[in-house]
Amino acid sequence: MSTDDSSPYRESPLLHGLHNRWSQAESIEDFQRNLAAVHARIAATCQRVGREPASVRLLPVSKTKSETSLRLAHAAGCQWFGENKPQEAYRKWEAMQELNDVRWSVIGHLQTNKAKLVARFASEFQALDSLRVAEALERRLQIEGRTLDVFVQVNTSGEASKFGLPPDEVAAFLRRLPAFSALRVRGLMTLAVFSGEAERVRDCFVRLRNLRDQLRQDAPAGASLNELSMGMSGDFQIAIEEGATVVRVGQAIFGARATPDSHYWPAATGTGPEQ
Repeated sequence: MSTDDSSPYRESPLLHGLHNRWSQAESIEDFQRNLAAVHARIAATCQRVGREPASVRLLPVSKTKSETSLRLAHAAGCQWFGENKPQEAYRKWEAMQELNDVRWSVIGHLQTNKAKLVARFASEFQALDSLRVAEALERRLQIEGRTLDVFVQVNTSGEASKFGLPPDEVAAFLRRLPAFSALRVRGLMTLAVFSGEAERVRDCFVRLRNLRDQLRQDAPAGASLNELSMGMSGDFQIAIEEGATVVRVGQAIFGARATPDSHYWPAATGTGPEQ
């Protein structure tokens, strides 16, 4: 992990602004090639910083992609899919239920009236940032007889356009979560600032890692805080250098999206996030 300006790990390519470089994956072979390329970058980055590639989970982000595309990706080896919109994810889950090895991660902001959908099918929820959502999920999970892995979303960039708790509110929030027995806190999630400046992006990841390390000292019982979900197609190598255990990669696997980022990120301009 980088600690000073002379660090050799500051050479990772930053691909924000280059989303059109990714052609559409339209066959199993396309997905196999793209997955192999992403895994190779993960392995190379881990080798540089002395980490095991197995310590990083690749979460393919399939938002806006068709069921057909997801089935091709699954045939190529994807067993996780990350989705933003609960209704879109729920439709895909319903259509693909026979693929019983597939797990679903909801990575976008959740309104309380959609909690019932997430509680029914998701394996994890990566954007927990309010007690109202925690309460809604807990209520629905109890009805479903299920538990749910959750990540607390932290706004490390300070941008008003992003969801997530301010870093200084996370400790108090974590102390409230043991009351929700169906929620299993696994770690923290963040979105980096959108910038072509690698150091500004890196600072967001460093901030999340440092926060996690501080919180571990007084983490409530049941909150493992082992996981750091950070990094997308354009910056996941920097995220791995700074400790990411989950990287959310969409366009480098599926291809560029036709849907503008403003569909998900109203304040964003130009290129935007996987989330």
